Amino acid sequence: MLQELWAIREMVREAKPLVCSITNNVVTNFTANVLLAAGASPIMSEGAAEAEDLAKISDAVVLNIGTLHTRQISYILKAGEYANKYKKTVIFDPVGVGATAYRNMTSTQILQDVKVSLIRGNYGEISFLSGLSGQVKGVDAISGIVELENFKKLAREQSCLVAATGAIDYVTDGASVLSSATGHAILQSVTGTGCALSSLTGAFMAVTEDKKMAVLAALAFYGAAAEKAANSSKGPGSFALKFMDALYNLSFEKFKKFAEDKVVALPQPQDTAESVTGDAE
Repeated sequence: MLQELWAIREMVREAKPLVCSITNNVVTNFTANVLLAAGASPIMSEGAAEAEDLAKISDAVVLNIGTLHTRQISYILKAGEYANKYKKTVIFDPVGVGATAYRNMTSTQILQDVKVSLIRGNYGEISFLSGLSGQVKGVDAISGIVELENFKKLAREQSCLVAATGAIDYVTDGASVLSSATGHAILQSVTGTGCALSSLTGAFMAVTEDKKMAVLAALAFYGAAAEKAANSSKGPGSFALKFMDALYNLSFEKFKKFAEDKVVALPQPQDTAESVTGDAE
Protein backbone atom coordinates (compact mmCIF):
# COMPACT_ATOMS: atom_id res chain seq x y z
CA MET A 1 0.00 0.00 0.00
CA LEU A 2 2.82 2.42 0.82
CA GLN A 3 4.18 2.25 -2.72
CA GLU A 4 0.72 3.04 -4.09
CA LEU A 5 0.42 6.03 -1.77
CA TRP A 6 3.89 7.26 -2.69
CA ALA A 7 3.06 6.96 -6.39
CA ILE A 8 0.22 9.45 -5.83
CA ARG A 9 2.64 11.75 -4.02
CA GLU A 10 4.99 11.60 -7.03
CA MET A 11 2.10 12.37 -9.37
CA VAL A 12 1.54 15.59 -7.45
CA ARG A 13 5.16 16.58 -7.96
CA GLU A 14 4.96 15.80 -11.67
CA ALA A 15 1.53 17.28 -12.43
CA LYS A 16 1.79 20.37 -10.18
CA PRO A 17 -2.01 20.64 -9.76
CA LEU A 18 -3.41 24.12 -9.27
CA VAL A 19 -5.26 24.39 -5.97
CA CYS A 20 -7.49 27.41 -5.42
CA SER A 21 -7.79 27.98 -1.67
CA ILE A 22 -10.53 30.28 -0.47
CA THR A 23 -9.27 30.16 3.06
CA ASN A 24 -8.97 32.23 6.19
CA ASN A 25 -6.56 35.16 6.40
CA VAL A 26 -4.64 33.61 9.30
CA VAL A 27 -3.23 30.75 7.23
CA THR A 28 -2.90 31.88 3.61
CA ASN A 29 0.89 32.17 3.62
CA PHE A 30 1.46 28.87 5.44
CA THR A 31 -1.01 27.04 3.20
CA ALA A 32 0.57 28.37 0.02
CA ASN A 33 4.03 27.36 1.23
CA VAL A 34 2.87 23.83 2.12
CA LEU A 35 1.45 23.37 -1.37
CA LEU A 36 4.63 24.68 -2.99
CA ALA A 37 6.85 22.48 -0.82
CA ALA A 38 4.82 19.42 -1.80
CA GLY A 39 5.09 20.29 -5.49
CA ALA A 40 1.60 21.70 -6.10
CA SER A 41 0.67 25.17 -7.34
CA PRO A 42 -1.34 27.41 -5.00
CA ILE A 43 -3.57 30.31 -5.84
CA MET A 44 -5.35 32.26 -3.13
CA SER A 45 -8.38 34.43 -3.75
CA GLU A 46 -10.83 36.71 -1.95
CA GLY A 47 -12.78 38.13 -4.88
CA ALA A 48 -16.09 36.69 -6.10
CA ALA A 49 -15.61 38.44 -9.44
CA GLU A 50 -12.98 35.87 -10.42
CA ALA A 51 -14.79 32.82 -9.05
CA GLU A 52 -15.73 31.38 -12.43
CA ASP A 53 -12.34 32.00 -14.04
CA LEU A 54 -10.55 30.34 -11.14
CA ALA A 55 -12.93 27.38 -11.13
CA LYS A 56 -12.19 26.82 -14.82
CA ILE A 57 -8.42 26.70 -14.43
CA SER A 58 -8.07 25.09 -10.99
CA ASP A 59 -7.74 21.38 -10.41
CA ALA A 60 -9.26 21.61 -6.94
CA VAL A 61 -11.14 24.25 -4.97
CA VAL A 62 -10.88 24.49 -1.17
CA LEU A 63 -13.60 26.17 0.89
CA ASN A 64 -12.40 27.10 4.39
CA ILE A 65 -14.53 29.02 6.92
CA GLY A 66 -11.78 29.89 9.41
CA THR A 67 -12.37 33.65 9.50
CA LEU A 68 -16.02 34.13 8.62
CA HIS A 69 -17.59 37.28 7.27
CA THR A 70 -20.54 37.96 4.98
CA ARG A 71 -18.47 38.66 1.85
CA GLN A 72 -16.45 35.49 2.30
CA ILE A 73 -19.57 33.36 2.66
CA SER A 74 -20.99 34.78 -0.57
CA TYR A 75 -17.72 34.06 -2.35
CA ILE A 76 -17.49 30.52 -0.98
CA LEU A 77 -20.99 29.71 -2.21
CA LYS A 78 -20.28 31.24 -5.63
CA ALA A 79 -16.93 29.44 -5.92
CA GLY A 80 -18.58 26.16 -4.96
CA GLU A 81 -21.29 26.70 -7.55
CA TYR A 82 -18.75 27.21 -10.34
CA ALA A 83 -16.53 24.37 -9.13
CA ASN A 84 -19.54 22.07 -9.40
CA LYS A 85 -20.40 23.46 -12.82
CA TYR A 86 -16.92 22.64 -14.13
CA LYS A 87 -16.79 19.31 -12.24
CA LYS A 88 -13.81 20.17 -10.06
CA THR A 89 -12.83 18.51 -6.80
CA VAL A 90 -14.20 20.53 -3.87
CA ILE A 91 -12.81 20.28 -0.34
CA PHE A 92 -14.75 21.76 2.57
CA ASP A 93 -12.92 22.59 5.81
CA PRO A 94 -15.55 23.46 8.47
CA VAL A 95 -13.14 25.28 10.79
CA GLY A 96 -14.65 25.77 14.24
CA VAL A 97 -18.07 24.39 13.40
CA GLY A 98 -19.85 23.68 16.65
CA ALA A 99 -18.32 26.72 18.33
CA THR A 100 -20.85 29.33 17.19
CA ALA A 101 -24.32 29.40 15.67
CA TYR A 102 -22.95 31.46 12.77
CA ARG A 103 -20.45 28.77 11.81
CA ASN A 104 -23.07 26.08 12.20
CA MET A 105 -25.52 27.90 9.95
CA THR A 106 -22.83 28.63 7.35
CA SER A 107 -21.65 25.02 7.26
CA THR A 108 -25.20 23.79 6.81
CA GLN A 109 -25.74 26.23 3.94
CA ILE A 110 -22.52 25.21 2.19
CA LEU A 111 -23.35 21.50 2.43
CA GLN A 112 -26.85 22.18 1.12
CA ASP A 113 -25.80 24.35 -1.82
CA VAL A 114 -22.45 22.84 -2.86
CA LYS A 115 -21.63 19.25 -3.83
CA VAL A 116 -18.39 18.67 -1.95
CA SER A 117 -15.91 15.90 -2.70
CA LEU A 118 -14.35 15.83 0.76
CA ILE A 119 -15.09 17.20 4.22
CA ARG A 120 -11.82 17.46 6.19
CA GLY A 121 -11.87 18.47 9.82
CA ASN A 122 -10.66 17.50 13.28
CA TYR A 123 -12.54 14.97 15.39
CA GLY A 124 -14.64 17.65 17.04
CA GLU A 125 -15.70 19.33 13.80
CA ILE A 126 -16.55 16.07 12.06
CA SER A 127 -18.35 14.80 15.14
CA PHE A 128 -20.49 17.94 15.25
CA LEU A 129 -21.41 17.68 11.58
CA SER A 130 -22.31 14.03 12.09
CA GLY A 131 -24.81 14.93 14.79
CA LEU A 132 -22.78 14.92 18.01
CA SER A 133 -22.39 18.09 20.10
CA GLY A 134 -20.07 19.46 22.74
CA GLN A 135 -16.93 18.48 20.86
CA VAL A 136 -15.47 21.84 19.82
CA LYS A 137 -14.03 24.83 21.67
CA GLY A 138 -13.01 27.68 19.39
CA VAL A 139 -11.33 25.99 16.45
CA ASP A 140 -9.88 23.16 18.54
CA ALA A 141 -11.21 19.70 19.20
CA ILE A 142 -11.69 19.13 22.92
CA SER A 143 -12.64 15.48 22.62
CA GLY A 144 -10.48 12.57 21.58
CA ILE A 145 -13.55 10.41 21.09
CA VAL A 146 -13.66 8.75 17.68
CA GLU A 147 -17.12 7.75 16.45
CA LEU A 148 -16.35 5.99 13.19
CA GLU A 149 -19.95 4.98 12.55
CA ASN A 150 -20.98 8.62 12.81
CA PHE A 151 -18.18 9.65 10.44
CA LYS A 152 -19.38 7.01 7.96
CA LYS A 153 -22.96 8.21 8.37
CA LEU A 154 -21.92 11.76 7.51
CA ALA A 155 -20.14 10.52 4.38
CA ARG A 156 -23.26 8.66 3.27
CA GLU A 157 -25.56 11.59 4.02
CA GLN A 158 -23.39 14.03 2.06
CA SER A 159 -22.36 11.53 -0.64
CA CYS A 160 -18.71 12.51 -0.20
CA LEU A 161 -15.51 11.44 1.46
CA VAL A 162 -14.95 12.42 5.08
CA ALA A 163 -11.52 12.79 6.68
CA ALA A 164 -11.35 13.19 10.47
CA THR A 165 -7.88 14.06 11.69
CA GLY A 166 -6.30 13.77 15.12
CA ALA A 167 -3.96 11.37 16.87
CA ILE A 168 -4.99 8.92 14.13
CA ASP A 169 -6.37 10.19 10.84
CA TYR A 170 -9.39 8.47 9.30
CA VAL A 171 -10.90 8.69 5.82
CA THR A 172 -14.18 7.05 4.87
CA ASP A 173 -16.49 6.88 1.89
CA GLY A 174 -19.41 5.83 4.07
CA ALA A 175 -18.64 2.13 3.80
CA SER A 176 -15.00 1.36 4.51
CA VAL A 177 -12.46 3.25 6.61
CA LEU A 178 -8.75 3.79 6.01
CA SER A 179 -6.48 5.16 8.71
CA SER A 180 -3.05 6.70 9.10
CA ALA A 181 -1.21 7.04 12.41
CA THR A 182 1.64 9.14 11.02
CA GLY A 183 2.06 12.61 12.47
CA HIS A 184 3.21 14.37 15.62
CA ALA A 185 1.46 16.25 18.42
CA ILE A 186 3.53 19.38 17.75
CA LEU A 187 1.40 20.02 14.67
CA GLN A 188 -1.24 21.32 17.09
CA SER A 189 1.14 24.06 18.21
CA VAL A 190 1.54 25.62 14.76
CA THR A 191 -1.29 27.73 13.36
CA GLY A 192 -2.66 26.58 10.04
CA THR A 193 -1.46 22.98 9.90
CA GLY A 194 -4.99 21.62 9.63
CA CYS A 195 -6.09 24.18 7.06
CA ALA A 196 -2.98 23.53 4.97
CA LEU A 197 -3.68 19.80 5.11
CA SER A 198 -7.14 20.39 3.65
CA SER A 199 -5.59 22.21 0.69
CA LEU A 200 -2.98 19.47 0.29
CA THR A 201 -5.70 16.82 0.04
CA GLY A 202 -7.05 18.83 -2.89
CA ALA A 203 -3.71 18.57 -4.68
CA PHE A 204 -3.56 14.80 -4.13
CA MET A 205 -7.19 14.24 -5.15
CA ALA A 206 -6.62 16.19 -8.36
CA VAL A 207 -4.08 13.73 -9.79
CA THR A 208 -5.89 10.39 -9.52
CA GLU A 209 -9.32 8.84 -9.97
CA ASP A 210 -8.98 6.95 -6.69
CA LYS A 211 -9.99 9.82 -4.45
CA LYS A 212 -10.06 7.89 -1.19
CA MET A 213 -6.53 6.60 -1.67
CA ALA A 214 -5.48 10.12 -2.64
CA VAL A 215 -6.74 11.50 0.67
CA LEU A 216 -5.01 8.71 2.57
CA ALA A 217 -1.79 9.44 0.66
CA ALA A 218 -1.98 13.11 1.64
CA LEU A 219 -2.62 12.27 5.30
CA ALA A 220 0.20 9.73 5.48
CA PHE A 221 2.68 11.94 3.62
CA TYR A 222 1.86 15.01 5.71
CA GLY A 223 2.18 13.05 8.93
CA ALA A 224 5.46 11.42 7.91
CA ALA A 225 6.93 14.83 7.06
CA ALA A 226 5.80 16.09 10.47
CA GLU A 227 7.52 13.20 12.23
CA LYS A 228 10.73 13.79 10.33
CA ALA A 229 10.67 17.50 11.17
CA ALA A 230 9.82 16.92 14.83
CA ASN A 231 12.83 14.66 15.29
CA SER A 232 15.21 17.59 14.86
CA SER A 233 13.08 20.46 16.18
CA LYS A 234 13.35 22.26 19.50
CA GLY A 235 9.86 23.76 19.46
CA PRO A 236 7.06 25.05 17.21
CA GLY A 237 9.23 27.73 15.56
CA SER A 238 12.00 25.46 14.37
CA PHE A 239 9.45 22.76 13.58
CA ALA A 240 7.55 25.00 11.14
CA LEU A 241 10.71 25.62 9.13
CA LYS A 242 11.87 22.01 9.22
CA PHE A 243 8.38 20.85 8.29
CA MET A 244 8.52 22.79 5.03
CA ASP A 245 11.90 21.23 4.28
CA ALA A 246 10.56 17.77 5.07
CA LEU A 247 7.58 18.22 2.75
CA TYR A 248 10.01 19.22 0.01
CA ASN A 249 12.75 16.63 0.64
CA LEU A 250 10.97 13.56 2.03
CA SER A 251 12.13 10.43 0.21
CA PHE A 252 10.25 7.17 -0.19
CA GLU A 253 12.72 5.50 2.16
CA LYS A 254 11.94 8.03 4.93
CA PHE A 255 8.23 7.89 4.14
CA LYS A 256 8.31 4.11 4.48
CA LYS A 257 10.23 4.37 7.75
CA PHE A 258 7.63 6.64 9.33
CA ALA A 259 4.53 5.09 7.73
CA GLU A 260 5.34 1.38 8.03
CA ASP A 261 2.54 -0.42 9.92
CA LYS A 262 0.78 2.91 10.53
CA VAL A 263 -1.42 2.98 7.42
CA VAL A 264 -4.19 0.40 7.40
CA ALA A 265 -7.67 -0.46 6.16
CA LEU A 266 -9.91 -1.02 9.18
CA PRO A 267 -11.98 -4.22 9.37
CA GLN A 268 -15.32 -3.78 7.67
CA PRO A 269 -18.56 -5.23 9.13
CA GLN A 270 -20.25 -7.72 6.84
CA ASP A 271 -23.46 -5.70 6.64
CA THR A 272 -21.85 -2.30 5.93
CA ALA A 273 -23.64 -0.38 3.18
CA GLU A 274 -21.85 0.19 -0.08
CA SER A 275 -20.11 3.49 -0.74
CA VAL A 276 -22.28 6.18 -2.28
CA THR A 277 -19.45 8.51 -3.26
CA GLY A 278 -18.17 6.97 -6.48
CA ASP A 279 -15.10 8.94 -7.46
CA ALA A 280 -16.16 11.87 -5.25
CA GLU A 281 -15.96 14.11 -8.28
